[in-house]
Amino acid sequence: MPSMASAAASSSSLAAIRHPHFLPAKHVSPPQPLTHPLPPRRPPRAQLVRGAASTPRTSQAELRPDSKNASALSAELRRLARAGRLPSALSLLDHLSHRGVPATASAFAALLSACRSLRHARQVHAHLRVHGLDTNEFLLARLVELYLALGAADDARAVLDAMPQRGATAYSWNALLHGHVRRGRGEAAGPVADAFVEMRAAGADANEYTYGCVLKSISGSSRPSMAMATATHATLIKNAFAGAPWMLMTGLMDVYFKCGKVKLAVRVFEEMPERDVVAWGAAIAGFAHKGMKREALEHFRWMVEDGVDVNCVVLTSIVPVIGELRARNLGREIHGFVVKKFGDRKDVAKVQAGLVDMYCKCGDMLSGRRVFYSSKTRNAVSWTALMSGYASNGRPDQALRCIAWMQQEGIRPDLIAVGTVLPVCTKLKAFKEGKQIHAFALRRWFLPNVSLCTSLITMYGSCDCLEYSHRVFHDMDKKTVQAWTALVDAYLKNGDPLTAVDLFRSMLLTNRRPDAVAITRMLSACCDIGALKLGKEVHGHVLKLRMEPLPLVAAELVNMYGTCGDLNAAQRVFNRTESKGSLTCTSIIKAFGINQKHKEALNLFAWMLSNKFVPTKATFDVVLRICDAAGLHDEALGIFSSMVQEYKLEASQENFDCIIRLLTGAGRISEAQRFADLKSTLFNLPTPSLDSEQQ
Repeated sequence: MPSMASAAASSSSLAAIRHPHFLPAKHVSPPQPLTHPLPPRRPPRAQLVRGAASTPRTSQAELRPDSKNASALSAELRRLARAGRLPSALSLLDHLSHRGVPATASAFAALLSACRSLRHARQVHAHLRVHGLDTNEFLLARLVELYLALGAADDARAVLDAMPQRGATAYSWNALLHGHVRRGRGEAAGPVADAFVEMRAAGADANEYTYGCVLKSISGSSRPSMAMATATHATLIKNAFAGAPWMLMTGLMDVYFKCGKVKLAVRVFEEMPERDVVAWGAAIAGFAHKGMKREALEHFRWMVEDGVDVNCVVLTSIVPVIGELRARNLGREIHGFVVKKFGDRKDVAKVQAGLVDMYCKCGDMLSGRRVFYSSKTRNAVSWTALMSGYASNGRPDQALRCIAWMQQEGIRPDLIAVGTVLPVCTKLKAFKEGKQIHAFALRRWFLPNVSLCTSLITMYGSCDCLEYSHRVFHDMDKKTVQAWTALVDAYLKNGDPLTAVDLFRSMLLTNRRPDAVAITRMLSACCDIGALKLGKEVHGHVLKLRMEPLPLVAAELVNMYGTCGDLNAAQRVFNRTESKGSLTCTSIIKAFGINQKHKEALNLFAWMLSNKFVPTKATFDVVLRICDAAGLHDEALGIFSSMVQEYKLEASQENFDCIIRLLTGAGRISEAQRFADLKSTLFNLPTPSLDSEQQ
């Protein structure tokens, strides 16, 4: 059985290193002995400069494998490991082992840091025993952490159990905890808690790094446990914060923010004896993460007033807040501060990308482009910020070009860049470019990413390629509710509501809990096919899931019942809705209008205005259509005037056509002609002559 396990591990590691991420930049052969006794001629200086960037430096230790200079050979091992040439380093290490030349602990530390596969980690582990370093606590702790990071928990446990005096020191246990944190990816809290309990049972004393790993495991969890947070807090108070109150209180504050307990986080922040830039940055990032933008800006101002130097980490947290608040003038002040203090430092690239995003969110594309093109270190983050800015400011064509421009600069789009450009392809219905991005994502092993697959389903659906949408959905390993909803929506938009209904039933059979978006899509399908019975079935799911109080769901229910002719049911749903708003009011007005209850619909519109609900453009479109159907020209003129003058909404061509039809039907030709002239001016259309049409 051990041989089978090792063979499986070796095959899995071989598969792993075939991934482009683990392949070396170029093949490096093992050191070979010289065939000529004389050294080669020294090339000219210019040739040396040109070859320096393309050819790795060859050391004397590589050229003379018969050397027994342990320090020089260990230095060469460190150099190869740091250069990412791990196969060459392992070949040299094999040679040293055969000749009995010992390698230093620092060389093994560099090799462990360079390992990216389980096969290489096990090779280095075997050499540790050969070189007599299998009792070095530092190297064994690094090995434990490496095994856990590579997913080999059994190997890590075997190393830890074999360590001498494992219960007397916290160093090896901290490596175990840190390895669980690195490997956990959102689910490390349980293993870390178990290891912490075992550590205390073994008699090892926890220090600040131990508690730091515990706090990181809680805050990094997908569902942070408040019980674990309070228990850790109590333990820290009992142990006087392990002599490091600033560091651990900052981590504890971050945990409370992640648990949604803002008041407790603020209390921990206020109890800090001293607040450094890390503590201030954690507080600002916590407020920003919880959407408390004003509080984040206030703490940033207090930080500056307290005399704490602002670093790039704090700026990357506060700049997006300014963009979401559309505070362009404050953003310009931050921009000036960045230019004055940081200049062209390399670590300011993320801040510059944030400034690009901030200006774009404020609608100032000119300043955003100026910051972008003045940056000397453009990367995938800054290109994605510019791409997102073009897309959000009505320039999807430019956003699509950015994905090609960034590759012309030698920058490969990352997962976020691909996820940003796919909705642009959806909006432009760019089928060819969407397929190219799909192929790129496959080559870069971004798939099967759930978010990207969902975007691909939506993109192919908008391009009328339902076969491709279904194929992407079928190839998904984990079919989420969002993916099901995207496929249902694709069939609805392509005029196939019956298939959409069948897909919704299939989703329910997989025990997936539909969200509000999926429910509204199904109710929309019921409207399209007039399926009242199916709509009532969906309403039953809404009641079961307790979604009826949601305004979006309630409005769609009212719309479904009104479209299917059950006005009483629509009225009952509207009356039960506690949080009424413009969305639900528009739906009930539309329901009465569809069922030829024009006066009641206009009375509901008047009731909506009297209760201080702000009508939207969709509300005015519905009311004007009702006036058109009822022939109420005077009411339509008043509503049109209120829409344009009082609520400052732009009238569409459909709104103008409605008024023109009503006035023409009432014999008010001159007024109708004025509206026709205004429509032609606004939309660059030829002016029709209503007098000739009337004749």
